Amino acid sequence: MKVTKAEIVISAVSEQQYPNDQLPEIALAGRSNVGKSSFINTLINRKNLARTSSKPGKTQTLNFYKINDAFYFVDVPGYGYAKVSKKERQKWRKMMEDYFTKRSSLKAVLLITDIRHEPTDDDLQMYDFLKYYELPVIIIGTKLDKIPKNKRAYHVKRTEVTFQIETGDMLIPFSAETGENKDEAWSSIRHYLGL
Repeated sequence: MKVTKAEIVISAVSEQQYPNDQLPEIALAGRSNVGKSSFINTLINRKNLARTSSKPGKTQTLNFYKINDAFYFVDVPGYGYAKVSKKERQKWRKMMEDYFTKRSSLKAVLLITDIRHEPTDDDLQMYDFLKYYELPVIIIGTKLDKIPKNKRAYHVKRTEVTFQIETGDMLIPFSAETGENKDEAWSSIRHYLGL
């Protein structure tokens, strides 16, 4: 997909602030520091539209990125980050739950994981949560370039088995460094956007 226009529209903390132009949305969820921003930047061929940070837990709002005036990527706060107060975590959880359960323009969720490691309990909990609300999920296994080619099949299989991926959902191994499987990612996103 050729991206000619990409802009951050709003960093929202409540429903009242969400864009109301009814464009379809694809959300990105994942652990803090798993590479959500790098994934967005690679997909849209921009260096830093989505801010990458070496400090986990940096995204504390729902960031709406408008792409080609046709749809939004919505980056939600990373989970599983310990250095945040319990109160703060509960606030995020409520904000994310409200978004995932009430947003009618949400078409699918990209669950970003690190394919080098077995999915964490937080990853599995997130997947179960999304499936409970019957949201389509595309699991993106980032950092593919860090795995030797002869070990990739093992890592992919382990991720599939650990998640017990439901029929209709998919796993796409991905590298933000090399852009490997970028076309596959776009093709599955386009499918859910109906573009």
